[in-house]
Amino acid sequence: MAKYIELSNDNFDAEIANSVALVDFWAPWCNPCKMLSPVIDKLAEDYSGKAKVCKVNVDNEGELSRRFGIRNIPTILFMKNGEIVDQITGVQPEDIIRQKLDSLL
Repeated sequence: MAKYIELSNDNFDAEIANSVALVDFWAPWCNPCKMLSPVIDKLAEDYSGKAKVCKVNVDNEGELSRRFGIRNIPTILFMKNGEIVDQITGVQPEDIIRQKLDSLL
């Protein structure tokens, strides 16, 4: 079973460069984040080898949250080759997230 990639300030740029990536900004205390978590886990498995599915814990990575202007969680950034190409905030249906990710592949 594929697992999402945990991103930190130390590995963010290296992991995201030259790839398609979904980056979920979340926190363990956030109930909407908890609702979205099983979807992120499923996407990590389904997109293994095609796109990177990543998570950033905003409690531990404040610098990354500031860098990307994250004010609400969950926020998902859709990135291609290190650049943000789309983003959604709040819990969204799995099919919406898949459509956005598929459009980048």
